[in-house]
Amino acid sequence: MAGLRAGALPHAGPVASTPWRNWSRTVEAHPRTVAQPRDEAGVADVVARAAAAGRTVRPVGSGHSGTPVAAGDDVSLDLRHLTGVRPVDPARGLVAVGAGTRLDALSAGLLRLGLAVANLGDIDRQTLAGALATGTHGTGAAFGSLASGVRGLRLVLADGRVVTCSREESPDLFAAAVVGLGAFGVVTEVLLHCPPAFLLAADEHHEPLAAVLDGFEQRTAAADHVEFYWFPHTAVAMVKENVRRPLSTGADPLPRWRALLDDEVLANGLFAATCTAGTLLPGLVPTINRLSTRAVTPRRYTDLSHGVFTSRRRVRFREMEYALPRADLPEVLREVQRLIARRGWRLPFPLEVRVSAPDEAWLSPAHGRDTAWLSVQQYGAAPFVDYLTGVEEVLVAARGRPHWGKLHTRTAGDLAPLYPRFADAQRVRRAVDPAGTFASPHLDRVLGGRVLGGRDAPTTRATVVDLREEAQSVHHSPL
Repeated sequence: MAGLRAGALPHAGPVASTPWRNWSRTVEAHPRTVAQPRDEAGVADVVARAAAAGRTVRPVGSGHSGTPVAAGDDVSLDLRHLTGVRPVDPARGLVAVGAGTRLDALSAGLLRLGLAVANLGDIDRQTLAGALATGTHGTGAAFGSLASGVRGLRLVLADGRVVTCSREESPDLFAAAVVGLGAFGVVTEVLLHCPPAFLLAADEHHEPLAAVLDGFEQRTAAADHVEFYWFPHTAVAMVKENVRRPLSTGADPLPRWRALLDDEVLANGLFAATCTAGTLLPGLVPTINRLSTRAVTPRRYTDLSHGVFTSRRRVRFREMEYALPRADLPEVLREVQRLIARRGWRLPFPLEVRVSAPDEAWLSPAHGRDTAWLSVQQYGAAPFVDYLTGVEEVLVAARGRPHWGKLHTRTAGDLAPLYPRFADAQRVRRAVDPAGTFASPHLDRVLGGRVLGGRDAPTTRATVVDLREEAQSVHHSPL
């Protein structure tokens, strides 16, 4: 496939194993071997040797998934050296990106080429391959997830072969692997389509939550990128509307002091303090939330797209997010409001609502339908299982599909009816990894296929802070 090639650096061999933890501290794993290959040839060598020895391999990124999607106790494949942005056809917006490139570095590299990522979520510390594998997305009714910009992949298959795939070349493998949970092969390079660099004119303000829900469909279509936050125990939505502008219109960024005050002092420092106080004294949470919404004042500014899309998130949290049929979001959120009131939960973290266009990728939670995303978060030091599983019942009843990188209880049997091409994805997985080289207990749970090629899926020593009933006893474990 034009534009995708192997790297040129020599590769490194395995390094000593150390415990691996994800960002939210919901997963800890103890791999026997940690490999940090320096190029694609090194990745292929590691995979081929592991497969020949009957070992399993899990590729890892920056650890921003709350689920054990990257966890394994055998070979952990760290792609930190497979980085960089290489122009392929800048006039057409095509670039080749190393799989281990973090999203913030991707934005910086694209800007030097006069390009940008079409849409981003609010965290840019993930690697590109990891973000794609789990269906990471931003917001915007006319914009798909990050995977919608992918035009091709280079993959190392379970036998060590390097292949390319796209809509034209091995289209089934491409449709399965672009949001593939690392189950179909190790992505080494991504051919990405990017628009010319652009500005976002941001309008951030408060509105009554009831009014936002009543006009939800119209509101999400009125600006390019719309999202809102709702702090439980309040009647206010914190709305963010971003409109795309060409660079030629000129930026009008926030003054440095205002950005520091809002994004570091209030959104991180003060928020961490209020979450701690609310965890220790739950009765204070409603008052704290009302004060928190008042502390965030409206603001308007215009800046480079990646600077507006993303923000620093220094307060650790546990998160569940479901993709819902967009038209159903208002009533679903109202039902969640009623549930919170009935259960008497005291919740210092806001719920977040975003939207996206349908995706083509078979395993994207936004596959084939206009989507609204409802994110439910809880402070990292607070109990969370009862809250998340309770809300999950509402989201499951609404035919929601869980984000692959965030906590949920769903299994392959639950998920198969929700994805029209789920069986096709399973078929492709069996074809490209018949011996289960990339298998893990978590993939077995969410994708099915306990026996691949006659060999049981591996066990693991990973410690998982999970939502499943059998793992709830782990939830107080200090990870």
